[in-house]
Amino acid sequence: MDDHDAALNAFRNSIDHLRLTYPLLPVPDDSVSARKYFETHFVPHRVTPDGGETLFTGYFEPVLKGSRQRSPKFDVPLLRRPDDLATVIDDSLRASAKNTLTHARQTTDGLVPYATRQEIEQGCLDSHNLEFIYLQDPVEAYFLHIQGSGLIELDNGSRIRVSYAAKNGHPYTSIGKALIAGGIISSEDMSLQSLSAWLNADHERGKQMMWRNESYIFFKELGDATSTNTTGVHSIALTPGRSLAVDASVHNIGLPVFLDAPISLNIKDQPILDPIKRFQHLMIAQDVGSAIRGAVRGDIFYGSGPIAGSQAGLTKHPGEMYVLLPCNIEAG
Repeated sequence: MDDHDAALNAFRNSIDHLRLTYPLLPVPDDSVSARKYFETHFVPHRVTPDGGETLFTGYFEPVLKGSRQRSPKFDVPLLRRPDDLATVIDDSLRASAKNTLTHARQTTDGLVPYATRQEIEQGCLDSHNLEFIYLQDPVEAYFLHIQGSGLIELDNGSRIRVSYAAKNGHPYTSIGKALIAGGIISSEDMSLQSLSAWLNADHERGKQMMWRNESYIFFKELGDATSTNTTGVHSIALTPGRSLAVDASVHNIGLPVFLDAPISLNIKDQPILDPIKRFQHLMIAQDVGSAIRGAVRGDIFYGSGPIAGSQAGLTKHPGEMYVLLPCNIEAG
């Protein structure tokens, strides 16, 4: 039995955005029955695969140690958005761009491709003074780029939250898929944990592999961790186990989405994935991702920290998706 109240609480975080498309959709008040609200105002529609991947994965907010000052211990920078970076395609639709540049460098002669991950990490932006936080490990930094947000524990003990600000515009390349295609790691053995182990086993080899993903993320500091939320697209606050990243060229952000997949959320000290149990939860479409392409493709937000990371890293399952569309309410 699903918890409709939890779904409705997450839904409230993005209803203002959804009502830009469905302005007549009623706003739920505190007295409304969650199940009745969804059953009264929405009709579920099974989503038919469109030829793309039918796959559900997971993402999370890592907790990493960092410093505001560069040192031999902390020497992997996070960069702010450069002033000369122009948005070509709206960030909410960046997954649908495929091989098209989503961002570019603005010059006096027009737009040109921005620097690649390799060029940036080799110092081509050093003179721009974009560094604002330094991390310890390049592999940890790479996975922070993949997740899009994180908590940074500074050397004074405080924690700040950083989040996606923009990307350099180059298409995202999955190095996990590259390793599978090369016969280096099997599809069955591929996970966040196995990929991390392979990258760390040989730092030069790992660096060259990470450079194959030319996409690079610029970050912004949201503030103290205790007073900020993990945010998705359009700065929507995310809810662990309820927020879903989708392809916004297919699904409207803010819509409820029922997910049915062989994933268990029975997490204690370690995540447990039991194929007999199923993940059958009402989610809310509240985020996007460069790798989230297709009608039946979703990325489950699991929350912050190592347990959420373990669960996210092991989530890679097919399943079914049912989108709840407002009934008797035309899009505006």
